Amino acid sequence: MRSAVFYGKHDLRVEEHEMPVVGPHDVLIQVKACGVCGTDVHIYEGDKGAAEVTPPTILGHEFSGVIREVGSQVKNYKAGDRVCIDPNCYCGACDPCRNGVAHYCENMIGYGTTVDGGFAEYCAVDERQVYLLGEHTTFEQGAMAEPVACCLHGIDMCEIQPGHQVVVIGGGMIGLLMLQLAKLAGAAKVALLEPVENKREVGRKLGADVCIDPLKEDVKGRLAECGMNWVNVVIECVGRPTTIEQAIDIAGNKAVVMMFGLTKPDEEIAVKPFQIFQKELVLKASYINPYTQRRALDLINSGRLDVSSMVYAVCGLEELEDVLGRPEVRAKGKYVIDPGK
Repeated sequence: MRSAVFYGKHDLRVEEHEMPVVGPHDVLIQVKACGVCGTDVHIYEGDKGAAEVTPPTILGHEFSGVIREVGSQVKNYKAGDRVCIDPNCYCGACDPCRNGVAHYCENMIGYGTTVDGGFAEYCAVDERQVYLLGEHTTFEQGAMAEPVACCLHGIDMCEIQPGHQVVVIGGGMIGLLMLQLAKLAGAAKVALLEPVENKREVGRKLGADVCIDPLKEDVKGRLAECGMNWVNVVIECVGRPTTIEQAIDIAGNKAVVMMFGLTKPDEEIAVKPFQIFQKELVLKASYINPYTQRRALDLINSGRLDVSSMVYAVCGLEELEDVLGRPEVRAKGKYVIDPGK
């Protein structure tokens, strides 16, 4: 099968790879769509993502497709089923799993990180990780269930209440999902900070009450003009020290600052403890997607969440390295890989 194999920093090769072995509890998925995630970019750049990656590995953890074969012990799925997957498989036996924090599982299997993932024509996956797509849900939409699941974990931790004011920093895929989830959670006003005009335009269409160019406009002044004088929640979706510091600065009294964007492992931020003390800020971060995949897919299947407007292009495997290696390409929007293209 054709696969995009990661061999190390800046070394991704599209090549023929042996077909996956289908165990008794596995299903063989013909991959139809696999999203390019910021974690994939970090790994390509030689940084640690959410899990350790040992090359050579097939990356790609946001994927959907069609089941072509099922293992001898699989009872809940059949060939022909249209599915997506939760890439994080917990053991259920270690101390974190037995104490309600399974996303810190000591024996976690991560499809697309610790084992081969979806940037290939086929992937074998434990049936526990499989979810059926809705009748009208496309493969591209199904591939977005994993990032939505991660966003749901983060939005839950923000504790948004009806009537709250929320600022989202960054209008990429994650920021646009967070914008919508904040509105669904009851936020009265949501502002989007994003320097790229076409992303601000998508944000407006998805319900942002105000869209601000943080490089050209007075952010605090524009928020005040819109009546956002007490920001309850700021969700940082860029993963840069400067935008995290900005999030802390614009947060209102007793606000939650969600540091959702993934920074490089060794990056640091300048924090003024007095500022946090004076405003009684709560700084939070969100790690992967514990027990939120079903909710994510239900939102997508129901049509309550738009996961298509931010997709810029669907590409083949040969274009993946260009997407991973060029920020100016990724700035255009979300990319999805179709290994059969």
